[in-house]
Amino acid sequence: MKKIKLCIIVTKLELGGAQKVALALCEKIDLNRFDPFLICGCGGILDKEISGKIRVYFIDDLIREINPLKDIKAVFKIYKILKKERPDVVHTHSSKAGIVGRFAAKLAGINGIVHTIHGFSFNDTQKKAKKKMFVFLERIGAKISKYLIPVSVENINKGLENKIGKKEQYRYIRLGIDIDNFKNYKLKPSLREELKFSGEDFVVTTIGPFKPQKNLPDFVRIAGKMVKDNKNFKFVIVGDGEGRKELETLIKNYGISDSICLIGWRKDISNILNSSDVFVMTSLWEGLPISTIEAMSCGLVPVVNAVDGQIEIIKDNCTGFLIRPYDIETSIEKILFLAKNPDIRKQMGETARNSIDNSFSIEYMIKQHEKLYSDML
Repeated sequence: MKKIKLCIIVTKLELGGAQKVALALCEKIDLNRFDPFLICGCGGILDKEISGKIRVYFIDDLIREINPLKDIKAVFKIYKILKKERPDVVHTHSSKAGIVGRFAAKLAGINGIVHTIHGFSFNDTQKKAKKKMFVFLERIGAKISKYLIPVSVENINKGLENKIGKKEQYRYIRLGIDIDNFKNYKLKPSLREELKFSGEDFVVTTIGPFKPQKNLPDFVRIAGKMVKDNKNFKFVIVGDGEGRKELETLIKNYGISDSICLIGWRKDISNILNSSDVFVMTSLWEGLPISTIEAMSCGLVPVVNAVDGQIEIIKDNCTGFLIRPYDIETSIEKILFLAKNPDIRKQMGETARNSIDNSFSIEYMIKQHEKLYSDML
């Protein structure tokens, strides 16, 4: 049987949800049936590591920021690769790669175009003109796509509300994680020792790139107010990005440099989460945040903003707490409640852990994609 040639396109190889899904599809898909390769931008933390594992094309003009000249160059560079490789399916991930990659695939005459929506490129925090432009681009992208794969039901609702694609184009496939690695972590958690936290310290952790979507200044503000009253609260931010200088300035202004750690991108996320007491996420919008799923698998109680996919996987006051965006005081209230009530925290954490079943596994996610690719051809 002829293998299905699969092209995965993602903007940059960071450690976010879109990247994890894209790489999982390249590495774990059935290689007896599929022949995958990857197209991505340059400068990601995983570039060198991936180069020896999968077939990959790096495009220097494929960048996250809007840059008309580079964007056009990226379209034609991807077009040339697709004409050479002639894949049966082109599957794009992340907003920029979703627009650029689908246009290139259409130009190359490929009919099997699929796009995963890891949260839309537009949101209510943008200026009206910018939001309208992104909605327009998403509508065009949907018109040239065979299927749209939302990672949350909210993505479907938001897409249809904005006339992006047709209902029959949407194929819901949730993100998957290595459940065993998080639920049954076999090593001794070592982050506290690494950061020299004491046994009395209460560790609050968040994970994500330093960009406006993640709203990390609010996480720092939460830390600033809590540390003022209790030095035993310690805060950890996993990630990096363009907003680092802003966060460092805010941390300095609060005078909490000894209580909050920016530890950069890390691959030992299971270790970090199993070393923590509470998981917090201050995002303003999301698709389905993979970090929240990982945290719940570790038995952590998430205190997160009530946006998009968070609402689907968390039962408020049962498996976690859902907070209105920018409501710092309520976030602090819930973190304090969990710190003062360890038995309730343990009970809620166990309920959260049990709510993450095999439908959240990488294996289940891969099988759903394999079926989708096979059916569409």
